[in-house]
Amino acid sequence: MVYIARALIEEMIAHCRAELPNEACGMVAGKDNQATKVYPARNAEASPVRYLMEPRDQLQIMNDIDDHGWDLLGIFHSHTHTPAYPSPTDVSLAYYPHALYIIISLADPERPVVRAFHIVEGQITEEPIEEPVPR
Repeated sequence: MVYIARALIEEMIAHCRAELPNEACGMVAGKDNQATKVYPARNAEASPVRYLMEPRDQLQIMNDIDDHGWDLLGIFHSHTHTPAYPSPTDVSLAYYPHALYIIISLADPERPVVRAFHIVEGQITEEPIEEPVPR
């Protein structure tokens, strides 16, 4: 299970909507399966069907995550017209086996669907997203 506050989910959705008609992407930092920060990034592909995180954005984000002592909890991107489930391309490009792949479907822009998956050696496992319990 992964814990992501509603405000962070809304940040990801807002970034994805702002990038339409293209896919959006970014990263999520966290610790112990709890998200701490969302990092929107640029899609270097500028495509409605593919994403490639801008390498300079990715480096800057990874450095900030390291500086805070967080972990790379997840990589998010949008599907502009398809369900929130990893495509064959998503599976083939899943290079971070410890990170979650968070997919935001905007097939119905008024009702975005957010789901999280582990993708390890081509195997897809869904990870439930829960609201964190206040401490």
